[in-house]
Amino acid sequence: MDNVSIPDGTLPFCNNSVDPHAHMPGNSSDLNCTLPSDFHFYAGLYVILPIIYSVICAVGLTGNTAVIYVILKAPKMKTVTNMFILNLAIADDLFTLVLPISIAEHLLNYWPFGEVLCKVILSIDHYNIFSSIYFLTVMSVDRYLVVWATVRSKRMPYRTYRAAKIISLCVWILVILIVMPFTVFAGVFNSNDDRKSCVLSFPIPENLWFKTSRIYTLILGFAIPVSTICILYTMMLYKLRNMKLNSNAKALDKAKKKVTIMVFIVLAVCLFCWTPFHLSTIVALTTDLTTTPLVIGISYFITSLSYANSCLNPFLYAFLDDSFRKAFKKMLECRPA
Repeated sequence: MDNVSIPDGTLPFCNNSVDPHAHMPGNSSDLNCTLPSDFHFYAGLYVILPIIYSVICAVGLTGNTAVIYVILKAPKMKTVTNMFILNLAIADDLFTLVLPISIAEHLLNYWPFGEVLCKVILSIDHYNIFSSIYFLTVMSVDRYLVVWATVRSKRMPYRTYRAAKIISLCVWILVILIVMPFTVFAGVFNSNDDRKSCVLSFPIPENLWFKTSRIYTLILGFAIPVSTICILYTMMLYKLRNMKLNSNAKALDKAKKKVTIMVFIVLAVCLFCWTPFHLSTIVALTTDLTTTPLVIGISYFITSLSYANSCLNPFLYAFLDDSFRKAFKKMLECRPA
């Protein structure tokens, strides 16, 4: 969600924030900062952003819907890993589905959709921050357990499709609880010029609440899950290295290796897209940036990069997972009656 105010000369970031996800109105003056002289930059931004968001929306909806369809329809695709991929695709699809509303708000330069939809949209916007990394954390835990069981030549009777469903449900409940504070504070704010904006309206002292929300997001949405993932993959690589030295240990079979590599690459792409977003939080908390065209341009680039993650995963599955590619091709076949 972005509050770009080109027509009447207002700026999207007025609290030295480089995070378009964080909507803190502050006071009325915060929403009516003076537009710098470089009007062409903001006019270009006003046109380019909807195009970028529209491409992300179209590609994301098409790709993630295809992933959901294939996993639900193809019997061979019902595996533990694919259950987590299914939920990841649902989360991405949900976000791209509401992206047109963000585009409409950007073009109209005000929020016309009411209080309830504001809470829904801002909540989904924040689901996007937490859901991807949490499902990837669960997938990393699953990969570690698979490697651990293979090294020790043990079976995993508890690793079932039904168990994956239950775990996925638990992840959704956890994410909903984490996002709940943002849902509570989301609302429609009226500025001095009576323009409505969908923002996070924090109580006094607003600046303290704003910083707390940024730290909250940084810790729960990045620091804890990424640290967990790094530890798991470090231990996984250590076990795989020792497995090569131990002639009695069974090597991972080809299929397991491919799945492990796919999960690792999906994770790497997610970190590539989201790390700048969370680094911007550190910058916002530790520095006092002046609102300049360069800062705003970088801010929207970081936001677009995080949004783009929602449409990249289906292409990774298509390139890295033979079973997904074959199942998708089979679904597209026109069979005679």
